[in-house]
Amino acid sequence: MSLSLSPAMLCKCLSDETRLQATLLVARFGELCVCDLVAALDAPQSTVSRHLAQLRSCGLLSGRRAGQWVHYRLNPELPEWAGRVIGELCAAATLAHPDLIRRAQGCCPPPVALS
Repeated sequence: MSLSLSPAMLCKCLSDETRLQATLLVARFGELCVCDLVAALDAPQSTVSRHLAQLRSCGLLSGRRAGQWVHYRLNPELPEWAGRVIGELCAAATLAHPDLIRRAQGCCPPPVALS
């Protein structure tokens, strides 16, 4: 089942620079820990968490808890068109802000599969 999301709502959810950059980073890396987003966005954890909560309430992101951190990814129920729009924005942002991508790497190690 696909999430009910209008183009206007997508634009509204991404209208803040911090929310746009957080969404683009999550789209680029697949899944990011809050600490990675705090480092990349160079913003306080409380600010980043507030924006991530707004993105979750819009339905753009989903999260999973791993110990003390929450890892975010794009909501798998996003409409196909919204995924394409975010993908295009991600490609443009990667070219425009390569430093943002570099700063997102490194806080938390990738999850280990349990056997």
